[in-house]
This record gives sequence, C-alpha cells and structure tokens, in this order.
Amino acid sequence: MDVGQLQRRFLDYTASLFREGFLDDQFNQLQQLQDESNPDFVVEIVSLFFQDSEKLLNNLTRALDQQSVDYKRVDAHVHQLKGSSSSIGAYRVKNVCIAFRSYCEEQNIQGCLRCLHQVKHEYSLVKNKLETLLRLEQQILAAGGSIPLMV
Repeated sequence: MDVGQLQRRFLDYTASLFREGFLDDQFNQLQQLQDESNPDFVVEIVSLFFQDSEKLLNNLTRALDQQSVDYKRVDAHVHQLKGSSSSIGAYRVKNVCIAFRSYCEEQNIQGCLRCLHQVKHEYSLVKNKLETLLRLEQQILAAGGSIPLMV
C-alpha cells in the first residue's frame, strides 16, 4: 500500500471513530499538538491513558468487591477516569463515567456494578480502536509519509 492509500485509510478510520462516537473533538486537538519536535506526542498520551485507565479499572473492581463499599473512593476513581478519558477524547468512556458517578452519589451498588461492566466494555473497544489507529500512523511514518489531520 502506498503512502496516499495509507493516509486515506487513516482519515477514513479516524472519521469512523468520530461517527461511531468513540472519539470527540478533544482527540483532534491532541493530534494538532503533535509536530516534528514531538512526533510521538499522541502515542505517548494515549499510552498514558491506557496505563492509567487499567489501574483505575482494577481499583474500581476491587473497591466495588468490598463487603462495605466506600462510595467516595469509588467516585474518586470514576472522576479520575472521566477526566483522563475526556482529556484524550474518549467520548463513550466519559459518558459512562457520568452515569457511574450518579450511581455513586445514590450509593446504588447494582447501578455501579452495571456501569463498571459497561465502562470496562467501552474502554476495551476504544483501546482496540486507538491501537489500530496508532498502527496505521506508524505505517504511514514508516513509509515516509506525514500524518494527515482531520479537517
């Protein structure tokens, strides 16, 4: 595949992530911060998001598995996950976190457990999608091309 085809595929795939609600405009803003002086910016930020999210999801699982749930602690973890997902533009993860926080406020264990399952699912989907996008980006760069920006 030549550079032009890879770039079109990258743009089409990125557009599908926006259309399907996986990403919002914050992701575009991240991409615009990447330049020759910091060519791995998006990869680094997304990798940090993956690390933080997995730690937070494990913390949430443990916190909700306790005999006596500390809803303030659960809410703090959800708030942190909401912030990091919002900062990279992971729209669907952020939206589940909003619902999750309301269940924490109500101290509704069933609602929290449903949201935990849902946020894990949405995180897994967006992680897979972003990994694919980053692989496309690496293929473009390896072929000597530049990363096209969404307009």
